[in-house]
Amino acid sequence: MSKVRTGAVALVTAAALAALAACGNSEPEAGKPAASDGPRVLKLWHYESADGAMGKAWAEAIKQFEASHPGVRVQFEEKAFEQIRQSAGMILNSDEAPDVMEYNKGNATAGLLSQQGLLTDLTPEVAKRGWDKLLSPSLQTTAKYDDRGIMGAGKWFGIPNYAEYVMVYYNKDLFTKHKVEVPKTFDEFTAAMDTFVEAGVTPLAVGGAEYPAQQIFYQLALSKAQRPWVDSFQLYKGKVDFRGPEFTYAAETMADWVKKGYIAKDSAAIKAEDMGVSFMGGKYPIVVTGSWWYGRFASEIKDFEWGSFLWPGNTMSAGSSGNIWVVPENAKNKDLAYDFIDITMKKEIQNLLGNSGGVPVAADPAAITDPKSKELIENFTKLSSGDGLAFYPDWPAPGYYDVLVAGVQNLINGSRTPAQVLDEIAAPYEENLADIGG
Repeated sequence: MSKVRTGAVALVTAAALAALAACGNSEPEAGKPAASDGPRVLKLWHYESADGAMGKAWAEAIKQFEASHPGVRVQFEEKAFEQIRQSAGMILNSDEAPDVMEYNKGNATAGLLSQQGLLTDLTPEVAKRGWDKLLSPSLQTTAKYDDRGIMGAGKWFGIPNYAEYVMVYYNKDLFTKHKVEVPKTFDEFTAAMDTFVEAGVTPLAVGGAEYPAQQIFYQLALSKAQRPWVDSFQLYKGKVDFRGPEFTYAAETMADWVKKGYIAKDSAAIKAEDMGVSFMGGKYPIVVTGSWWYGRFASEIKDFEWGSFLWPGNTMSAGSSGNIWVVPENAKNKDLAYDFIDITMKKEIQNLLGNSGGVPVAADPAAITDPKSKELIENFTKLSSGDGLAFYPDWPAPGYYDVLVAGVQNLINGSRTPAQVLDEIAAPYEENLADIGG
């Protein structure tokens, strides 16, 4: 993963849970409506900000769902990305599980929960509702998991309804002020950062305490990688050499970027939200992060012009389908969950998502009229059509997100050498590979 997720965390009180549980006279079967004199309730969790593209689209989907389901109320709770990431297994293994929720895709997250029997097999609904016809093969990769929890094949355990990728955002005003052109090659990219450093400006806003810094690390590795290397690392289709040219270049270059002043040492303690806010505040000329920030930047940046471009020189970038809708095995209203997912796949909702700064998967291209949104989607199309989506570095193994956060923090603050960091991130990966019989 993949990404920044903000917003207030709505906590369910014990009293509220008790009231919900008391709606019926007896415990309903999973997925069956509870006997009740009151309205049925669809319990929905996601972690998109209200001002973001997905937040806007899903708010409209909730309205349409309630309008088309008289007597049903949506109980929406906005969660923090980190909250769900850290506690999903425990929550879904309890009677507090929602009916449908947004969850991170990949072996370490959705794959692990599917292997543990905590997610509903959606394969029959996919065939019934034609969701597979709306999703390209590359976008289906993160929706399917085999018996080992490895993505790309097997049963459907999630439905993505948007796509995402990592790019370079830049402050056009600061580029103009310092006479910096938009770089087209990697050498031009580093030369641009040199120009900012010489002017006393730290080029990159970086969040080392969460996902953003490890995505820069992965982009550097991808600059030396080909598709077979990605398939080996992500899908266990071959042996990965952590001392090979890909990861070695990434570790050594990232450490060098700190020494050159491209990345501030104190960014090791910065969270993703603070990174994004600092860029929106005009403090940094560049931030490397995902398309999930696009809508928020469009809504909140008022004091300068900004743009984006693909990481110069790379044929591949971190990216994939977006996070997926999953239906917990313990969900009490699975039929309603399927209906809600179906609404989020409607062209009307997909078009709204696209015009709000998101990357839709089933929109009408002619309906996307916002210029910035068109640029965003065109760059994604360029990546995806060229087989350029390389997933995210924390996906391969359970707990690998924290391993990479710690490793890249050590590169930024200089507490470990690049070689030591590579050994640190290799060990958990290889242990997981051995556990699954690889």
